[in-house]
Amino acid sequence: MAIYDWRGRNNRGEAVSGQLEAMTEGGVADQLMSIGVAPVHIAVSKAVDTKDKKDPLAFLTARPVDVDDVLIFSRQMYTLNKAGVPILRAFAGLEASASKPAMVDLLKDVRASLDQGRELSVALGRHVALFGNFYISMIRVGEMTGRLTEVFLRLNEHMEFERDVRERIKQATRYPTFVLLAMAAAIVILNIFVIPVFAKVFAGFNTELPLITRGLLGFSNWMLNWWPLLIVASVVVAIGVRAYLRTPGGRYNWDARKLKLPIIGEIILKATLARFARSFALSSQSGVPLVQALTVVAQTVDNAFIGARIEQMRDGIERGESISRCAAATGVFTPVVLQMINVGEETGELDNLLFEIAGMYERETDYNIKGLSAAIEPVLLAVIGALVLLLALGVFLPLWNMGQAAMGKGGG
Repeated sequence: MAIYDWRGRNNRGEAVSGQLEAMTEGGVADQLMSIGVAPVHIAVSKAVDTKDKKDPLAFLTARPVDVDDVLIFSRQMYTLNKAGVPILRAFAGLEASASKPAMVDLLKDVRASLDQGRELSVALGRHVALFGNFYISMIRVGEMTGRLTEVFLRLNEHMEFERDVRERIKQATRYPTFVLLAMAAAIVILNIFVIPVFAKVFAGFNTELPLITRGLLGFSNWMLNWWPLLIVASVVVAIGVRAYLRTPGGRYNWDARKLKLPIIGEIILKATLARFARSFALSSQSGVPLVQALTVVAQTVDNAFIGARIEQMRDGIERGESISRCAAATGVFTPVVLQMINVGEETGELDNLLFEIAGMYERETDYNIKGLSAAIEPVLLAVIGALVLLLALGVFLPLWNMGQAAMGKGGG
């Protein structure tokens, strides 16, 4: 590819200019017309060498392509496809209008693959870590069925829901997280700076201290003596847990256990099942065979335990069993949902009922998330109250005993 200088006029008749990278002048013209610019002059740039002069520290500020970028890309592709813009011109326009360098590189790579005659699903498959198997599989189905525009719309809606759930969970857990971090910092400060001062005072009492006080002093002394080992042990444990969760067995065990966590386990389960129902409905509605659809959906639910149950459903369907019976055997769906799947299977309206199931789980997830903070706050208050009470008793009981002893001695 070469870099071209261009001049033109936009829709308001204003003179505009710039540089674009393309294979030919015609490619530059296509890119400009796709963004509403009428080209007046296009020529190979004489300052090509300036492209190679990159800031050596640019990688420090470079932002990678994230989920929000993929969501915007899906919405833009839906709009361009709906308007009848050819796919090459669509990518040329997106590349010219993208502001993030990483997104420009991604669009440039996909467009180069399309120029070489590859299908869109194959071109996007070169970036499977970003788009995911489900996204690429749905694009492939859209190409095969001629429903690519609808697929982009469904993918956009699907990703918006997932982003909304993630953001609301983060928002609901932000306050408890800050409280827990503040509590941890307070415990460290007390054990390092405050309790040792009281320990010197208590040492002059020459009397047996209460059990709570001895426990606080012992814990503080232990932290002061072993803090380097504590830091090393914390780092080792964190690395070990992270490595364990990367193994198939570790991921499966953790995903199964977090579904049983108090308060948030039910939210995770319902959000995961909503993702399954919507993904399955979208795949089935697009014409993907059931077995293939379940294989892809099992990889997109982001939970190894639920994914294994979906694969169990797939194996049962391959043996000729009904969807409702296979769903019941997984043990993760409620009786109401199993009844809806059974009705949908009998009436041939499984796709619509799956969307209804997804909507039902989404509403329940939304309701539970709204009450998440209210459910966590009493637990936090109880923990904080217990710590404050423990500290107060440990510090003031010896002083109280000392005062009582002094009063008794003075009265005698």
